[in-house]
Amino acid sequence: MNDKDLKIFEAVARAGAIGRAATELNTVQSNVTAHLRELEQELGFPLFERHSRGVTLTAAGHRLRPFAIKIVDLLRQAKQAVQDNGTPRGPLAIGSMETTAGLRLPAVLAAYTSAFPDVDLSLVTGTTPSLTQAVLNRELDGALVAGPVDHPELLAETIFREQMVIIASPRTRSFAELTEKTDLRIVVLRSDCAYRRQLESILTEAGVVQFRVMEMGTIEGIIGCVAAGMGISLLPKGVVMRAVRDCEVTTFSPPQRAEMVDTVFIRRADAYFSAAMSAFLQTARPSPAATAEASRSRLRNTSSLPEMTPI
Repeated sequence: MNDKDLKIFEAVARAGAIGRAATELNTVQSNVTAHLRELEQELGFPLFERHSRGVTLTAAGHRLRPFAIKIVDLLRQAKQAVQDNGTPRGPLAIGSMETTAGLRLPAVLAAYTSAFPDVDLSLVTGTTPSLTQAVLNRELDGALVAGPVDHPELLAETIFREQMVIIASPRTRSFAELTEKTDLRIVVLRSDCAYRRQLESILTEAGVVQFRVMEMGTIEGIIGCVAAGMGISLLPKGVVMRAVRDCEVTTFSPPQRAEMVDTVFIRRADAYFSAAMSAFLQTARPSPAATAEASRSRLRNTSSLPEMTPI
């Protein structure tokens, strides 16, 4: 058993098919099959069940996979550490919530790629739970997710603070009007979206015991459906400002406890802290002036009325 065997095994386990894994590894299927056969013969257990749709891990394969992921990643980090002379370069895989990617990251990524052109930066969007799991699984070097995050294997650092707003159609006069609707619908991302869970909690606290759910794949889709009167949503204020200026939606302040949400950057505590990662965090961290303005904004927000009022 060697690192190449384990790398091929992990690629097949992740892809769920030998052909897709071969494409990812830039090799032929026969080579992948041969390495898997040798690995299974050496270990004395079948690692995959073959079927018409591809392959699935056996019980033995499931037991091997965490070790394979860790060994392959440790070898990658060892190579990265040896080659790291303090100049940011090489691959860096970052994850982000879609709202953060659209609102906060364009300026950060533009500055980072301009200053450090030798870094091969890749960005993956997803929900907080999926991105957190990807970091834990060593599939991403780090990710921007909704805080707080408290996990013994992760380091978390607050990067942004978002003011949240409830959005509704411009015909809506008050949040109380929404809570009285018998056919209220929320327009949200997938079920594991942190903002969706927060909105559901807000409605439950407001006495709304029943509402329908419409799932959308993009923030633009959510805003468009809300503007058309199809439901309400909870999003960062910065994401919806254009729609507010164009009178497409109206906004309401959520309860004070839900008004500010931290976006935190998470990374594995045991991972090598490369020059590329260090430079990314230095670029993403807010300037002292921005931090001071955010604090002043928070003080202004906390002086508002506690009930939900239009913004």
